[in-house]
Amino acid sequence: MLDPSSSEEESDEVLEEERRDALVAAGGGSPRSLPPPARDPRGREAGAARAASPSPSPSVLSEGREEQERLQREEREKRLRLQLYVFVARCIAHPFNAKQPTDMARRQQKLNKQQLQILKERFQAFLNGETQIVADEAFCNAVRSYYEVFLKSDRVARMVHSGGCSANDFRDVFKKNIEKRVRSLPEIDGLSKETVLSSWLAKYDAIYRGEEDFCKQPNRMALSAVSELILSKEQLYEMFQQILGIKKLEHQLIYNACQLDNGDEQAAQIRRELDGRLQLAEQMARERKFPKFVTREMENMYIEELRSSVNLLMANLESLPVSKGGPEFKLQKLKRSQNSAFLDIGDENEVQLSKSDVVLSFTLEIVIMEVQGLKSVAPNRIVYCTMEVEGGEKLQTDQAEASRPQWGTQGDFTTTHPRPVVKVKLFTESTGVLALEDKELGRVVLYPTSNSPKSPDLHKMIVPKNSQDSDLKIKLAVRMDKPPHMKHCGYLYALGQKVWKRWKKRYFVLVQVSQYTFAMCSYREKKSEPQELMQLEGYTVDYTAPHTGLQGGRMFFNAVKEGDTVIFASDDEQDRILWVQAMYRATGQSYKPIPASQAQKMNPKGGNVNTDISPLYTDRGQKHGMDEFISANPCKFDHASLFRLLQRQTLDHRLNDSYSCLGWFSPGQVFVLDEYCARYGVRGCHRHLCYLSELIEHSENGSVIDPTLLHYSFAFCASHVHGNRPDGIGTVSVEEKERFEEIKDRLSSLLENQISHFRYCFPFGRPEGALKATLSLLERVLMKDIATPIPAEEVKKVVRKCLEKAALINYTRLTEYAKIEETMNQATPARKLEEVLHLAELCIEVLQQNEEHHSEAFAWWPELLAEHAEKFLSLYSVDMDSALEAQPQDSWDSFPLFQLLNNALRNDTFLCNGKFHKHLQEIFVPMVIRYIDLMESSIAQSIHRGLEQESWQPVNNGSATSEDLFWKLDALQMFVFDLHWPEPEFAHHLEQRLKLMATDMIEACVKRTRIAFELKLQKTNKSTDLRIPSSLCTMFNVLVDAKKQTAKLCILDGGQEQQYHSKIDDLIEETVKEIISLLVSKVVSVLEGVLSKLSRYDEGTFFSSLVSFTVKAAAKYVDVPKPGMDLADTYIMFVRQNQDILREKVNEEMYIEKLFDQWYSSSMKVICMWLADRLDLQLHIYQLKTLIKIVKKTYRDFRLQGVLEGTLNSKTYDTVHSRLTVEEATVSVTDAGGLQGITMKDSDEEEG
Repeated sequence: MLDPSSSEEESDEVLEEERRDALVAAGGGSPRSLPPPARDPRGREAGAARAASPSPSPSVLSEGREEQERLQREEREKRLRLQLYVFVARCIAHPFNAKQPTDMARRQQKLNKQQLQILKERFQAFLNGETQIVADEAFCNAVRSYYEVFLKSDRVARMVHSGGCSANDFRDVFKKNIEKRVRSLPEIDGLSKETVLSSWLAKYDAIYRGEEDFCKQPNRMALSAVSELILSKEQLYEMFQQILGIKKLEHQLIYNACQLDNGDEQAAQIRRELDGRLQLAEQMARERKFPKFVTREMENMYIEELRSSVNLLMANLESLPVSKGGPEFKLQKLKRSQNSAFLDIGDENEVQLSKSDVVLSFTLEIVIMEVQGLKSVAPNRIVYCTMEVEGGEKLQTDQAEASRPQWGTQGDFTTTHPRPVVKVKLFTESTGVLALEDKELGRVVLYPTSNSPKSPDLHKMIVPKNSQDSDLKIKLAVRMDKPPHMKHCGYLYALGQKVWKRWKKRYFVLVQVSQYTFAMCSYREKKSEPQELMQLEGYTVDYTAPHTGLQGGRMFFNAVKEGDTVIFASDDEQDRILWVQAMYRATGQSYKPIPASQAQKMNPKGGNVNTDISPLYTDRGQKHGMDEFISANPCKFDHASLFRLLQRQTLDHRLNDSYSCLGWFSPGQVFVLDEYCARYGVRGCHRHLCYLSELIEHSENGSVIDPTLLHYSFAFCASHVHGNRPDGIGTVSVEEKERFEEIKDRLSSLLENQISHFRYCFPFGRPEGALKATLSLLERVLMKDIATPIPAEEVKKVVRKCLEKAALINYTRLTEYAKIEETMNQATPARKLEEVLHLAELCIEVLQQNEEHHSEAFAWWPELLAEHAEKFLSLYSVDMDSALEAQPQDSWDSFPLFQLLNNALRNDTFLCNGKFHKHLQEIFVPMVIRYIDLMESSIAQSIHRGLEQESWQPVNNGSATSEDLFWKLDALQMFVFDLHWPEPEFAHHLEQRLKLMATDMIEACVKRTRIAFELKLQKTNKSTDLRIPSSLCTMFNVLVDAKKQTAKLCILDGGQEQQYHSKIDDLIEETVKEIISLLVSKVVSVLEGVLSKLSRYDEGTFFSSLVSFTVKAAAKYVDVPKPGMDLADTYIMFVRQNQDILREKVNEEMYIEKLFDQWYSSSMKVICMWLADRLDLQLHIYQLKTLIKIVKKTYRDFRLQGVLEGTLNSKTYDTVHSRLTVEEATVSVTDAGGLQGITMKDSDEEEG
């Protein structure tokens, strides 16, 4: 017994019944039954039981019975598959209804688990820098995201396992991912984004291929690798051997026994099958045994449909050309009635077949090789040959010398004579002057036929009288082809009642005029039309015993029909067998003639026959191997059940091949299934119902099925059940209607389940467009009939219900992935918050993927996807609320959770300020307010404590306290800004409060700094030793920085807030002016001290007289210092060093310039007032020298510091300058050497 395939064992009881019914039908065509077991298992088991114990064990008996039943079931299934393969092989061998489609979408190679693992390793190697592929950081980030999110996804692994994923899907997902990334990149001059995309895709392909392309296996070209192409017959045979589990030897036996390579035999088999189907239809009409239809009126319609379908098949067969070659032969279209039988010349009541309809065209090849025995001409004479087919043209060979008459010349002729006459003549050139023709040396006349030998042979030539060449022979070959529409030819004896009325030997040709028209024709020599002909339709041919009264012929057979019998005889048995087989195929009879010798061999009591194939079966009664399956009458089988098995096995094979087919058959499979349905009358609705059932079952088991395919089959069935006749069939059986309703319910449940699991059934939007097609199919399934569209609200209601389930499914699987349930029960508050934050990231990723990959499918109902997201987030909110409640009071670690969720929700049109979003705000509003309150109190306290303990050491742009204050205020505002509070009013309230708080804080800081500045300044001395402390500069910088910070921390667009901000600006400006005035007063007081010292030299004072006398007396003995110069130098040093300190340590140039302006103006004013007080007095020489130097250096230093000319050359300065110039002139008259070269003039020249 053949080993059955384990995949073909079915447990479905309904299917088992169908197979048994089909097997019973097969048994009807042959007396053979299922083989009995070799030994009675019950007897064996009983004997074993007696040997072991007094009573048999029930378990042993049960196991033995089960094993026996299993073996019998496997045997039945194997026989059924063999019978089915016979029918399939005939469809492949001679198709006349279908052809392999060329417009089907090409399917991509599927990825398996091993290839996915290799792919992961290659991308991981790239990310680890282990490849030679050069890439920038942006591409690496894109690949990392693709690897982490897509390649490592469990959903992708499941899709690969289900066989619905191809390399093209992987590339498309990466392409969509990088398109979004590249579009967000900034523009680069000279580099377009399309170029970047192409470059990235090329790098992706390089990573995908790796060192060797595992998708390409050039050394292996399996059948599945070419299944998407147009397949040859041999490839189709091989495919269905695999589908049905047929061994190669079994195929070879079936192939030879069925003569699958013989087109005439296959066409005859089709004609027999179609006649049988017509007879069954007539029998059904007579006995009134119909399938149960939805209405009684359909019974008569059913018979008409059967007749029409058979007539259509007959027309298809009739339209086939008799041969693919032979353009000279034109098919004769004949009208064919159901009862037409015999057509010949003498029957005027039927359509006549004229002699011109059977005219044949032959091609002859005549090859002349050489002539032997030529003696009558000199060796140097020229000879040549001519050849002709009588009634046609004449051809001549090349010339040759008589000593070597060899040619090898071929002549090609065309004739319409089945029995042509060929003449070949040998000539020599005449040398006589008066000779008109060349001399004929010999000739040969041949009568070739299509059965004549084709090899070269010697023929004796007829020579003229008195010729010396008595043994002249010519070697030549005559090849006459056999036209494709000439099925057999040869000599027979014949005797008939209407034709061939005399028993004589004639040359007969069996001619096929069309697929249904054959004629037996007798021909004479040199005639293109037959002498007599007989159309074979309606005749039955069979072997007969010899007729003793007829002379001639040894082996007899006849052709019989009502009212006519024609007897034929051949000279040998083999010729008779060939003639009977050819006529058997031509007549289309159901009875198969068997020679007497073979009939004796079929005697059951005879010896074993065909011993080479009998070991294939355990049944010793099987004597003919595959004969039972080959001779079975196809009309007695339940082809609906057989086709269901064939389609199931084909679909299983298709889903397990190397292509991601999504349930679509390959072109070759579609072709065979189409041909089977048309040839054996499988109803289209039954075909698609079975297909739907199988596809739904595979989809329920995890396979990826294209919803467009389901939609096509469902629409066909719905159209048929509701009477729209998609295939022209108007009858609807009760079984079809009931099965359709059952399929409709199953399909509806499947679609709703897929939509509920859309994230897992269509991961990352793969297969492309499948979810959208599923929604479209659901709408189609929900329709009550094909004409009335379902209200949109009903569809929306179903989709809404599915998406509500989807939210629960998605969140449940997400928590299982994150293992959140285990953590939330026993974790610490911090751990809970961490887990909830991680879960929020996953939830956001899920929503983003839904939007990216599935929103297009739900474009009809975008609000439903938003409701799904709200439902999904409401489930998350339970865990979020639980984790937040567990947090300690005044803990601010949860704010990142708000920022994460809010940033994701606020940019979504449907989710922004939705239910979950508002709930999130309600939770965090008190926390934000509490946080700002605490921060405000904390900042105020830090200002108070910091300024009390402030050392006023410079830190960045100010002091430690000011820097801390401004950083805290900025951080607090940035924190609130980063919250991006979605509710506008509360967001405005928060911003307003923070700006006002910053204003108050900065105002307090400015006032405290002003006080500290004044106190610090009071502690400094008023002598020229004064150097402005760095702490004063730091305070100055604090005010400068405060002014800068107010522009960022205190500005609000609006009325009161803008006015309030201008107040703090005014306060800072006033404070700066005050401290500049205080500082200028301080430095001017130093100048006043210098001038007070000079006052001691005023004219008329006792001290002035004493000093003058002492200096003059002492000058006689030693060099006396010049006190005026010391005092001037000390003051000038004081000015310059303090200018440098201010320039170095104060950060604002504008305030420095104001300070220097006031300092210079105040200094000039003090000097001017001091001189004005001494307007009536002449200045002492030392006073004059000191003032000249001080004024001159002050003017120059402040000009170098950037004081403007208008300020420098003020009226005050002009007054001072004029007074000192007059005083200098006076001194030069009285004491020219006393100034020691220090003059205002010198000063002017220097300055100039």
